[in-house]
Amino acid sequence: MSAPIDVTGRLRKMPAEAGNPVAYELKVGDTAVPLNELIGRTLRLDFEGVIRCINCDRTTKKSFSQGFCYPCFRKLAACDSCIMSPEKCHFHLGTCREPEWGERNCMVEHVVYLANSSGLKVGITRGSQVPTRWIDQGAVDAIPMLRVSSRYLSGLVEVVCKQHVADRTNWRAMLKGDVPELDLQDERRKLLSLIDEDLAQLKQQHGESSIQMVDEAALSLGYPVQVWPAKVKTHNLDKIPEVEGLLEGIKGQYLMLDTGVLNIRKFTGYEVRFRVLD
Repeated sequence: MSAPIDVTGRLRKMPAEAGNPVAYELKVGDTAVPLNELIGRTLRLDFEGVIRCINCDRTTKKSFSQGFCYPCFRKLAACDSCIMSPEKCHFHLGTCREPEWGERNCMVEHVVYLANSSGLKVGITRGSQVPTRWIDQGAVDAIPMLRVSSRYLSGLVEVVCKQHVADRTNWRAMLKGDVPELDLQDERRKLLSLIDEDLAQLKQQHGESSIQMVDEAALSLGYPVQVWPAKVKTHNLDKIPEVEGLLEGIKGQYLMLDTGVLNIRKFTGYEVRFRVLD
């Protein structure tokens, strides 16, 4: 008989390791609970009414940018608008909120990639975040397309790509397993052909070596899902602080329960009690 699981602490984004299927853990305080082995069991998660900033640890009534208090949201580079829109990076203007953070996280190699999570999409991520970023988006296949010298430049490339390919995931379709089959190598070839002139202009402005094409294979990812929901209903801890249900799957940053899905990343910083009831 397995040991009972009853832990309390602050929620964090679920760590995940690529595999077939992806292996997930639930971070509750200092405890990492292996989740794949809990598929088919009844879980309960109770929000205890306290939210703590994941940066400064102060109590906050509301979480901003997935886990920060308002003062940190206003001052941290990780919460600036250019994180969501990297083409708006202002590091080169000398106005970065935290230049040292920018050096470590933005002025480093980024990957422009294609992924299939609910259909074809383009995205960017730091080179060190492959394949974590793909898993967090629930991609079933992903393929690197370009390696570029900075986050800012990856944003400029993404803007060009968005004229031809979506940059958003339909998360409801992703959670239903409603994903078309795609040949990402062929899609990469077609998109590179469409943006060839734009890439040439960007290389002329930023240097020939600033954008490098890659010829890497696509990575396929499987997820621990027993039952795909026919209709996606969401749990919201701000409205109903108790969530209980049979764990039927995990994909992206979502727990898929028979009572609805819970986006763990959305509630980063929330103090909860997590239990396995059977």
